[in-house]
Amino acid sequence: MEHVLLEQVKHTRAFLRKELLATIFTEFDQQCMALTEEQRQAKYQKMLESPFRFFRGSAYLFYYDTTKIPSIFHTPPMKPTWVQGDMHMDNFGAFQNESGTIVFDINDFDEGYVGSYLYDLLRMSVSIALYLEEQGFHTATQEMAIQSFLTSYIQQLQRFQQKKDDPFTLIFTKDNTTGPIKKVLKKLEKQQREQFLQKIAHLTEDGQHIFQWSEELQPASAEEYSAIIEALPHYKVKDIAIKYGSGTASIGLKRYYILIESGDDTQHADDVVLEMKEVRTAIPSYFLPYHEAFWTHYEHQGARVVGTQKAMHHLEDPYLAYLTINDQQFYIRERSPFKKKVKPKNYKELEDYFATTAIMGRIAAKAHARADIDYSAVFTYHSEDEILQVIQATPDTFSKEIILQALSYKEIVYADYAQFQDLVNEWFPVEN
Repeated sequence: MEHVLLEQVKHTRAFLRKELLATIFTEFDQQCMALTEEQRQAKYQKMLESPFRFFRGSAYLFYYDTTKIPSIFHTPPMKPTWVQGDMHMDNFGAFQNESGTIVFDINDFDEGYVGSYLYDLLRMSVSIALYLEEQGFHTATQEMAIQSFLTSYIQQLQRFQQKKDDPFTLIFTKDNTTGPIKKVLKKLEKQQREQFLQKIAHLTEDGQHIFQWSEELQPASAEEYSAIIEALPHYKVKDIAIKYGSGTASIGLKRYYILIESGDDTQHADDVVLEMKEVRTAIPSYFLPYHEAFWTHYEHQGARVVGTQKAMHHLEDPYLAYLTINDQQFYIRERSPFKKKVKPKNYKELEDYFATTAIMGRIAAKAHARADIDYSAVFTYHSEDEILQVIQATPDTFSKEIILQALSYKEIVYADYAQFQDLVNEWFPVEN
């Protein structure tokens, strides 16, 4: 009898969670994102690659769950932090900043919003656990990697507070990084700017670059081409392509590569590739408190993304802009020819993981500390002061709570991933 009851309990719990998953995915992907059946299937196929990929594509599920959990380490609601909104291992990478320096930093700002800093730290910590689990490392190693991230985050905030570092000028280069990040940055320094263009474009008989069509790059329609040309009258546009195959959560959003003539001889190249991406309402904003002052400044979703990048980066991309075409909101940035992230193959020994998450912790601290009164009129305080005030009384307890929540949520992700596999099979059955 007990066995029957236990099985009933398990069945009911699994059934309720599966129904919740179906409701959330349907609401966001069909109603909010308005994805077609084909786009949903493409997104879900990517998410089926691994639990980590599933986690990357389901930020709305993460916020639905975690915003219900109280914590003594939240900063006051009236003093939020400008958060990156989708912090995970693959949203950090190398690129060239405006001064020509190869740096390592956060490279995705689509979900930028204001709210408790804890959500960035928790989402990042869950991603560390999932990432290392995928590489075959046990829980103790995952804990150490998360601890390395959190310790560096706190120490860097303290350095900002003590004026030992300036969040407005601190950058991460080959000179102040270690491990895989340092190696990636050193390798990129040897790469020529033209190499990226050579991979995606070719020269015509009259010596002009045009895009080379592939599975990921397809020609824009005549209507799209004309609309983009009209929206960018200040650029000499040479070619336009639709970009496929990037990201997970952003599948279904229009993305274009725009080849322009920069006229900037200092960069040793006449042609620059811009990325123009459609953007929707930030996922965290559905679950975090409404912030009227923020939306007053960043009502346009492209302005919000551009504002987040400007707030969190030391030197901004000179091509950053936002626009609306046919009632769809976009932002524009240069597609860096030096874009590269740290991949599993770059880790050669255990210490490499700890070194990498430690640097990512410092970068997260820089992003949070920089994007406050130092940058925006939305804030009247220093975020590092507010964050450290709630952490410093019990820093050990703080780390233990984040690690406990992250590892617990990792198990939820694995269970959800199994349920998600069943849902995808039900929604898109394979024909025999």
